[in-house]
Amino acid sequence: MSQHSGANGTSGLHSPRLPASLVPDPADLPALASPGEKRGDMLYRPLGRSGEMVSAIGMGGFHLGKSALSETEAVRLIHEAIDRGINFIDNCWDYNEGRSEERAGLALSQGGYRDRAYLMTKIDGRTREEAAKQIDTCLRRMRTDRIDLLQHHEILRYDDPDRIFAEDGATAACLEAQKAGKIRHVGFTGHKDPRIHLQMLAVAAEHGFHFDAVQMPLNVMDAHFRSFAHLVLPYLVEHGIAPLAMKTFADSVILKSQAPIKPIEYLHYNLNLPVAVVITGMESQRDLDQAFEAVRSFTTMDKPAVAELLGRSRPYALEGRYEPFKTSSLFDGTAKNAAWLGNDSEAVKRLAPVMG
Repeated sequence: MSQHSGANGTSGLHSPRLPASLVPDPADLPALASPGEKRGDMLYRPLGRSGEMVSAIGMGGFHLGKSALSETEAVRLIHEAIDRGINFIDNCWDYNEGRSEERAGLALSQGGYRDRAYLMTKIDGRTREEAAKQIDTCLRRMRTDRIDLLQHHEILRYDDPDRIFAEDGATAACLEAQKAGKIRHVGFTGHKDPRIHLQMLAVAAEHGFHFDAVQMPLNVMDAHFRSFAHLVLPYLVEHGIAPLAMKTFADSVILKSQAPIKPIEYLHYNLNLPVAVVITGMESQRDLDQAFEAVRSFTTMDKPAVAELLGRSRPYALEGRYEPFKTSSLFDGTAKNAAWLGNDSEAVKRLAPVMG
């Protein structure tokens, strides 16, 4: 990587050729209108315009399916999280070859926990056929007749929106599933580049489609480099789309920077943004307790406090070196497993030139 980019304080967020007077302040972020409604040990915030109230902390699904965590302990953690006030449960069709969804399904099938949870999962299919198959697989694994929020996973490529909104694309499967009562709300996720998120939102608008939620990386590094907080978050707030924060720690990668920031401050930073939910991995009792401690100790930060925190993160945020989900293929599951997306439509195949 070159060493000159970000030399004038841009850290990759804007062109280094801009005069210093034109470089936006990283701390000039969308404001949090309210920390949320406190009930017991948890804060609750509105999920965009959906009418739902969800816990400000969401339980990440990937970690629950890790092989190092036993099924019994995963179920126990889910039960305790819900008992203590977390109602937003994250998951995905491809997490740990389905084990994450299966463990969530086992936990939610017991003791009435399903009715106490707002259940989200994600699919990778870009075609109507593949998306419909994956939706049904998610329902079966999670032992439920409905998914509260279904999201298109890993919108990483500029052609993803076109495939999803094609006549025979995944949106058609989502609308059919909504009509059948299999899913309630629809969103999308991605971690690569905020401009691809904006492209997805633009294509949706062209088709008259309103997303209920959008998930994206938000953390103390993001504010300096290809920032979702600066480029995508304002649009979501303006249009009543629920922002969902992920990659607070990026599965501990960001913590490896050894920036002079306490783990709980990473959570406080995300809670201070106008997001509906901060989704964070919990694979141990310590992780679960830390999430509740972050809520207990959270107070809204003014701009000087945010600027001070971001000042500590800036030297480590240059060129996205601790956000490899933006700058490498390390986190790109669909890039390594193209079959998950489904085949191109017959119309596209007919247009393709004959090779060989």
